[in-house]
Amino acid sequence: MPMTDPAHIDLSDLRFWGRPLAERDAAFRDLRGRPGLTRYALPKVPFLRRSPGYWAVVRHADIVEISRRPEVFSSEPSATSPTDMPAWMGRYFTSMIDMDDPRHAKIRRVVARAFSPRMLAKTEDDIARRATRIVDELIARGPCDFVANAAVRLPVEVICDMLGIPARHHRRVVALTDIIVGYTDPEYVGTAVAYDRDTLAVSRAGTVRMLGTVARAGWELHRLAARIGRRRRDRPTGDLTSALVNADIDGERLSPREFAAFFLLLVVAGNETTRTALAHGLKLLTDHPDQRALLLADFDRRIGGAVEEIVRISTPVIFMRRNVTRDHELGGHRFRRGDKVMLFYGSGNRDETVFPDPDRFDITRSPNPHLGFGGPGPHFCLGANLARREITVMFRELFTRLPDITAGEPDRLLSGFINGYKRLPCTFTPPRAAQIPAPLESGR
Repeated sequence: MPMTDPAHIDLSDLRFWGRPLAERDAAFRDLRGRPGLTRYALPKVPFLRRSPGYWAVVRHADIVEISRRPEVFSSEPSATSPTDMPAWMGRYFTSMIDMDDPRHAKIRRVVARAFSPRMLAKTEDDIARRATRIVDELIARGPCDFVANAAVRLPVEVICDMLGIPARHHRRVVALTDIIVGYTDPEYVGTAVAYDRDTLAVSRAGTVRMLGTVARAGWELHRLAARIGRRRRDRPTGDLTSALVNADIDGERLSPREFAAFFLLLVVAGNETTRTALAHGLKLLTDHPDQRALLLADFDRRIGGAVEEIVRISTPVIFMRRNVTRDHELGGHRFRRGDKVMLFYGSGNRDETVFPDPDRFDITRSPNPHLGFGGPGPHFCLGANLARREITVMFRELFTRLPDITAGEPDRLLSGFINGYKRLPCTFTPPRAAQIPAPLESGR
């Protein structure tokens, strides 16, 4: 019986996330139609504490309400992992996204200055120049992998520049972030989840390999952060790293470990949403030529709506976790202190009560209160406006110079956390011959 049959939907089964996107959407449509919430168990993974499971929150209104109540639905101790990480891994990955106010708010204010409209306006010309160069090199290369040669490049270059990461490290940063967000994909961690009589079985050796690979990626980024952070403490340059390492928070500076964890979060989050939206966007505009024609007929007037609809349909971040701090009733469901909830943003973005004909890709959709940048509240995506700007600039450059560019079939990331494409072939008619440059290598 298919896993998307109502009786066999299991969001904790990694095989579910490898199903065709239409089947996944159909499964969530069924879950939204059920009364109440559905509880899922989590598999026992060697060396990790057994989790009691979680409630799947799949309706738009519930996700919004939970996001607005951090005093009940906490981000501590973890917001990005279904299970609690062991302490030795938490030292690499626990950061602002896993905190509640007031400390979260104090640190976010420091970071937010770099993402203010005034600061982003200063980056407009720089983003445009980078997009022009990237498309120059894409044209010179010819039909190729759009992810490695375009989608990944603009956001990683921009966030690395904001953090003061030299260009010589960009390729390695991409490789390390691929491992961190792709920790369930065998391509990145060198091991696969096995199934025995439909029961998840992660071997001890496989778990060691996976955890070790991810921890090493975190360690490398921490080491890079430490080197750059030491220089910026002695000689601030005005970049985001300088602001973080010299910020006064509660009368003290961030510790080297705290700074490195925030550095890692910004490197990963600063490129993941944009690269995923760019890749999905090209595929969506290829599969819906009517919407593509509509966009190109009046790009400046319609690109804003197109970006929002691309983010709604693609929903780059699949879930965030919240942890219930006290007994609480919401939508007729009684949560108990200690419960874990998973907010499935992609399901909320297809909620029929909010989005008429939700599976239709419509760049004129208005209103479009999607959850592609998270729910409203203190953890709404800090870089949402930067992501919108990058997507706009890149598509303007692409469709101005390569109006016939199209996408083939993607090689999808096997993940229940990021709705990513590892590779996406693209074809176009080069407007001129040019020398082929070295690509920015990426498995994603």
